Amino acid sequence: MNDKASKSDEEWREQLTDEEYAVCRKKGTERPFSGRYYASKDQGIYRCVCCGAELFDSATKFDSGTGWPSFLAPADNESIDTAVDSSHGMNRTEVTCKQCGSHLGHVFNDGPAPSGLRYCI
Repeated sequence: MNDKASKSDEEWREQLTDEEYAVCRKKGTERPFSGRYYASKDQGIYRCVCCGAELFDSATKFDSGTGWPSFLAPADNESIDTAVDSSHGMNRTEVTCKQCGSHLGHVFNDGPAPSGLRYCI
């Protein structure tokens, strides 16, 4: 099921907390070092809070020192989309959930080997 057009803004507001809505639907950012997953060492799959899609595997998670969960790669390249984000006077690559369009974070070219990528989610 593709949720991108299937839910109204009101339905997303009812489903998500205020912070989840601000981040996922309005492209906000939680404060660094404040999210429940930034320091998590739990093994498993990180899923989209909006639609449950599998996004990232804990095996690729690393501490980037930024205060947000960082990963070497998505669990499956087909689970995410990327787009140019030139908001806030910066040029970045936004990462979204392919299934529902939720904003997840950004990907940067300053990660460790082997990918050299840092998915800041």
